Amino acid sequence: MKQKITRKAAAVFIALAMFAGQSCDSYLDVVPDNVSTIEHAFRLRNEAEKYLFTLYSYLPADGSVQGTNSNIGMLAGDEIWIPYRTSLINLGFDIARGSQQVTNPFMGSWTRMYQGIRHCNIFLENVSDPTKVRDMQDTERRRWLGEAEFLKAYFHYYLLRMYGPIPLIRENLGIDANKEEIAVPRDPVDECVDYIADLLDVAAEKLPVQIADRTTEMGRITRPTALAIKAKLLLMAASPLFNGNTDYANFRNKDGEQLFNPTYDEAKWEHAAQAAKAAIDVAEQAGHALFFMPTTSFGLSDTTMIELGLRQAICERWNPEQIWANSNSTTVDLQLQAMPPLAADHNHNNARKILSPPLKIARQFYTRNGVPINEDKTMSFLDDTELRTATYEERFYIAEGFQTSRLHFDREPRFYSSLAFDGAVWYKYDSPGNSDENTFVVRSKRIDYAGSTHAFHHNVTGYFIKKLIDWNQTMSSSGATYKAYAWPQVRLADLYLMYAEALNELNGPDNAEAFVYLDKVRARAGLEGVKESWMNFSNNPSKFATKDGFREIIHQERLIELAFEGHRFWDLRRWKKAAAYLNAPITGWNMLGENAVSYYQISTVYQQQFVAPRDYFWPLSENAVIQNQNLVQAPGW
Repeated sequence: MKQKITRKAAAVFIALAMFAGQSCDSYLDVVPDNVSTIEHAFRLRNEAEKYLFTLYSYLPADGSVQGTNSNIGMLAGDEIWIPYRTSLINLGFDIARGSQQVTNPFMGSWTRMYQGIRHCNIFLENVSDPTKVRDMQDTERRRWLGEAEFLKAYFHYYLLRMYGPIPLIRENLGIDANKEEIAVPRDPVDECVDYIADLLDVAAEKLPVQIADRTTEMGRITRPTALAIKAKLLLMAASPLFNGNTDYANFRNKDGEQLFNPTYDEAKWEHAAQAAKAAIDVAEQAGHALFFMPTTSFGLSDTTMIELGLRQAICERWNPEQIWANSNSTTVDLQLQAMPPLAADHNHNNARKILSPPLKIARQFYTRNGVPINEDKTMSFLDDTELRTATYEERFYIAEGFQTSRLHFDREPRFYSSLAFDGAVWYKYDSPGNSDENTFVVRSKRIDYAGSTHAFHHNVTGYFIKKLIDWNQTMSSSGATYKAYAWPQVRLADLYLMYAEALNELNGPDNAEAFVYLDKVRARAGLEGVKESWMNFSNNPSKFATKDGFREIIHQERLIELAFEGHRFWDLRRWKKAAAYLNAPITGWNMLGENAVSYYQISTVYQQQFVAPRDYFWPLSENAVIQNQNLVQAPGW
């Protein structure tokens, strides 16, 4: 048997970096003093608390598309495209373009996550010692330990999702550890999952169900957060990429230890379903619920209110749907990169509009009848370039009298709340008419104010992301104001969809509860339930009656509901669908077109390439493999 050893030696001297959070989150605005030893760091509560908050600093900035610590899922897949030459710096886009490398892997989080784990271990070792930090209360000590245990588990989960089997760092080695002890191999996937799940359970027991002090502690980890991440972990472990994947049957350590179990295990879906239901129950008991837009003083139409509710489920700060909002990440820049100019005097530097969803993302949303566009028996979407003129009845979605693609008509509310396009209505707080009857309209042909005339800040597909921009955004000729919000890592809608997926894989569509939770999400979006929609409007009315058909419905529901939140990238991988989706071309409208006929022509922006099974997991850097002879490289790299 292989002897289990850990990888990192404990540091004696620490140098911990500052990170910023939202202004109301004072716990994120402090950093450890430049203390000389670990002993000093855990002598007093104040210093230990600063060390705890620094653990949070290792969380990825998932509400950002800038830099190497930003949201990988945003630009490394096929959901959002950007101009090849632009002011935005994101190496994930190099992954999307098929340029991943082993010399210095793009967006690799190996070093950063293991640094975070090392500091978690230091914190746990010291704070669990009752002879240290004597000026803190026992209840507080217990909670802090739970937060550190969660973060340690999350960093492991993050690495597992990226790299597959990873070395588990249960505790730090002493500074006298020899080279052989430090050179640790990968641990098998199933062992990694069990360890992380157990650690999340341990953490959950110590964490509060709710944040009591909402003025200073919002964004800190709660019990619903820990249980939600456990549910995500076990859903991933049950999915085809990890569960019985024979593609990695020969992925072994140098001693021959098999790292992937090639035998499918249905019990993993049962564990995933149980974890999702447990997370839902605790979250709902803590007051979490799907978000609906509260009444405003503007007298808005029901159409606009539904759209705002769908948008603000992401953007409304600390709303009850958000089980975990990550305050380590601000979203002002994200909104800036997504927002298009909506008037001639809006400066392109204040509304850069470069985050461009491809045409296939626009196609994935349902019709107004709640079924895919290629299944709706009551209407045809065969020709995307077919033009149609918007009527008065359609004025809350498309400007009356505007000629645009037939694809933009008769779609579900999430299509209009998530995307904007040439002719789309964009209601926000500073609407010119103070209502949705006379508001902003996107105009994106080349000669228009949201067109492609700027050298760096231009859209490449003709679609703009409305979903990520808080409706309180204001803009004028003198500047723009974006309201920051903490990035929603997990929403209750995500948990509902996870539970439905696990139930279907376990029992098929015979389990009525799967429809209940799927339909909760659909109802918030103004749609009828799955059975009603398919029986009444689909040319495949019994699709939901088989496990395969219902699986396809659930998968598409996730891609729609969680669009532009960074989930698609990981879902396509765990479903083993990435090879099919990421070998298709990125297409959009002809952004050089100056009239409807020339603009509404389909243009190929890029031909993606995804090599399976190589590209499902990150490569280790060449240096890491050279320095640690027991680390095996990912297959294909």
